[in-house]
Amino acid sequence: MSYVDGFVLAVPKANLERYKAMAKLAGSVWMEHGARAYVEAAADDVPMGELTSFPRAVQAKDDELVVFSYVVYESRAHRDEVMTKVMADPRLKCDVEGMPFDGKRMFLGGFQPFLEL
Repeated sequence: MSYVDGFVLAVPKANLERYKAMAKLAGSVWMEHGARAYVEAAADDVPMGELTSFPRAVQAKDDELVVFSYVVYESRAHRDEVMTKVMADPRLKCDVEGMPFDGKRMFLGGFQPFLEL
């Protein structure tokens, strides 16, 4: 069964094109190093919940768009191998100040699927 890394973050709408360019590069690096799939998706139908929601989770502001991303691997071991290569890849080295989003409000994690159809 596969393994999935998931990411949720808020991107200022003014920075969306910069984010898309960064995501395109990141996706190509992940895929080159062995990921099975790489997906970046912009919020389209994500209402603000009273207690919890995607916008609340990343403290999205009115001028920000929530982005949900995920990477699929063959297994947890495969993910660890790919991630080591990705993190060492010089193409992804960047200045935190130059990021098109606030990384402090991003959340991420690895997930072990229990059902795949």
